[in-house]
Amino acid sequence: MFSETKRFSSPSGALLAYHHQRARGEARGLLLLSHGMIEHSLRYEPFALTMAARGYHVYAHDHRGHGETTSAEAPLGRFSDHNGAEKLIEDLKAMRDMASVDHPGLPMLLLGHSMGGLIALNTAATHPRAFQGVAIWNSNFNTGLGGVVAKAVLRLERMLKGSDVPSGILPKATFDAWGKSIDRARTPHDWLSRDPVEVDKYASDPLCRFDATVSMWLDVVSLASRGAKPGMLARLPSDLPLHLVGGGKDPATRGGRDIAWLANRLIGKGFSRVTHRHYPDMRHETLNEIGREIAIEDFASWCDRIATLPAAPTRFSEVLSETE
Repeated sequence: MFSETKRFSSPSGALLAYHHQRARGEARGLLLLSHGMIEHSLRYEPFALTMAARGYHVYAHDHRGHGETTSAEAPLGRFSDHNGAEKLIEDLKAMRDMASVDHPGLPMLLLGHSMGGLIALNTAATHPRAFQGVAIWNSNFNTGLGGVVAKAVLRLERMLKGSDVPSGILPKATFDAWGKSIDRARTPHDWLSRDPVEVDKYASDPLCRFDATVSMWLDVVSLASRGAKPGMLARLPSDLPLHLVGGGKDPATRGGRDIAWLANRLIGKGFSRVTHRHYPDMRHETLNEIGREIAIEDFASWCDRIATLPAAPTRFSEVLSETE
């Protein structure tokens, strides 16, 4: 059952908490979920049940510094005392490897939401033949000058007060600002969704109420700024199916414009199988939005098309030997 928390020791040193929903009937593929910042994998249970009913084994873990995952160097709000971004990638590849060993011979799909999308694309570029399809939902790789300023501010905070304390500036420039951008907002979290039930669930969830440290913010900005650079994208197969999703009322991606930017960038770099879906009325959490059934059906249909492709190698050693 997806609600049962399982544990897996990652080579990075973290004890990953994860959830697994078995496919119903004959399995068509494997789906890994990469959650967003200041949330956790169990929030994806309804989506996992839906995809399992479509024939997909679903795995989702809590990223280090989140949820129930534990590590001596990664309490809530911090990825690591060093190399946090790289360890996130290592954890995700370890989950991928474990899932493929448990269910060999099936196509491997990856979906990342928001920060999880940053991790997903960076992982796919680091291990270019590990996945048969990658979906990026509500993520912003179009950092530009804002990313440069964010890095400078965070480095100043680190110099003045250290890296393992909450950032006093980035939450105001992101979460607080996005909340204030919603007209007649009922709560500070209304930027996530128009569905008040889902917003209230988030607001009352104890695992969605912690402060990200300066070091965590620096790692997130690093993942965002490097993930869509030409050198990283050049590592990916040009025929890799990519499914991009944005919401027209999502302040975190400028109303989905940053997702459109990524789609255009990928197409411009020669990627031939880019699918871009823009849902005009949706905010940040597409899977918790009013009308999510449409987005989920679009995604499931995309998965079904990819499920006819050859499966990925079972172990990452095979992937590495092919690409490095």
